[in-house]
Amino acid sequence: MLPIAGQNKKTKEPQQTVISEESSTAPNFQFFGNKIHFISLGCPRNLVDSEVMLGILLRAGYEVAEELSDADYIVINTCGFLEASRNESLETVDLALKERKKTARLIVTGCMVQTHSETLKSQYPSIDYLLGSGDLEGILEAVQSKDSASKITNAKSYLEAGEVPRKLSTPKHFAYLKIAEGCRKRCAYCIIPTIKGPLKSKSKEQVLKEFNLLLNQGVKEIILIAQDLGDYAKDRGAKKVDGLVDLLKELLAVDKPFWLRLLYLYPDEITDELIALMKSDPRICPYLDMPIQHVNDTVLKAMHRATSRDQIISTITKLKKELPDVSIRTSLIVGFPGETEEQFEELATFLQEYPLDNVGIFKFSREPGSHAYDLPDQVDEKTKERRHEKLMTIQQKVLKKLYNRYKGKVIPVVVEGYHPETNLLMVGRHKGQCPDIDGQVLINDGRKVKAFGEIYQVKITDISGYDLVGSVI
Repeated sequence: MLPIAGQNKKTKEPQQTVISEESSTAPNFQFFGNKIHFISLGCPRNLVDSEVMLGILLRAGYEVAEELSDADYIVINTCGFLEASRNESLETVDLALKERKKTARLIVTGCMVQTHSETLKSQYPSIDYLLGSGDLEGILEAVQSKDSASKITNAKSYLEAGEVPRKLSTPKHFAYLKIAEGCRKRCAYCIIPTIKGPLKSKSKEQVLKEFNLLLNQGVKEIILIAQDLGDYAKDRGAKKVDGLVDLLKELLAVDKPFWLRLLYLYPDEITDELIALMKSDPRICPYLDMPIQHVNDTVLKAMHRATSRDQIISTITKLKKELPDVSIRTSLIVGFPGETEEQFEELATFLQEYPLDNVGIFKFSREPGSHAYDLPDQVDEKTKERRHEKLMTIQQKVLKKLYNRYKGKVIPVVVEGYHPETNLLMVGRHKGQCPDIDGQVLINDGRKVKAFGEIYQVKITDISGYDLVGSVI
């Protein structure tokens, strides 16, 4: 089993999800053991990195330990994006050190190692090995090292290429495909370019190779990920979103059934050509993760965002006109330095007038190294919290109205398994729901379900919070 630590999509509280994994037969190891326990924190790009490290170790003959306490080696892939992420990483390291058996070695890797290795060393000197976020192919060396050591080069991010193995940790029917790393944007609140470095895109040939490999493994839904999909191949000379559109056309030329999902596109990169392509092939899920962060023009300019309020509204309006079933996910920030009450109310009104299916609402995090860290008129935490709660309340009401459009309809749903709390319910997702971050379809009558990971027709009968309720027909 491969434990993957993530976040609950509704409460944003840390959680661990245990995914089934077939272990390989290991050779006779001469040292004290060969069982490994992985914990991957943060975004799907981190998860892909963890899967690559797992693949390398399985190929070398190591086995996976379901429980941390049984492991001979513990690998924690950290996140360093926000203060809350770093705190979660530190708490996870602390827990691992307390629960591991005495002979177990702890290897810590990922973004926080790259940017805050001294913090990790000073707080937890008993960490056995620190591995930089761009040095993942050194995981075998890290595990086999018998002394405390570190390997942190200036390679800030990792893109698998060639024949580097990868062992999927997601359920067999879906997988993430990372097409680029790093970021060429310079948003005022963000330190991703510092953490992950400049934009690096995979070649179209490499992406197509991995895409076909996943399909041949039986994956039915492939989720394209990058810090910003719209920038794909711009480091290779592409203009606008030509690189992404060209890539999508190549993927869609593969004559097989699949769901293709796009995760993270800036509103200014959602062009007429991209919308037309999405409209032309039902295999592209009518779903977009389009972070807008705010809608007040003064705040957007201070955030160093490329879009205006009018452009955001125009994009949303066009998407809903051309793709009537589209589900739009976005993220909003409250409490950005200088945000006035009037500007916040403009955002609150927008949320009601232009309803979106999935909205992540975040309180501004003052990150050292970001442009916004030193901006004047920092908003106090109490005000941030109040604004956050107000937007959350508005979105819950918006969602109830939006979800009414599904009532009585029959929609295709991939049925993923039993509900974690009861075998009387099953859970699944329709095309407008991304794994882990969005709501689900709760299935109260699954008698016709013969296998998990398959698509069934489900009649939607009710709404339950962030989830839809229905029965397989």
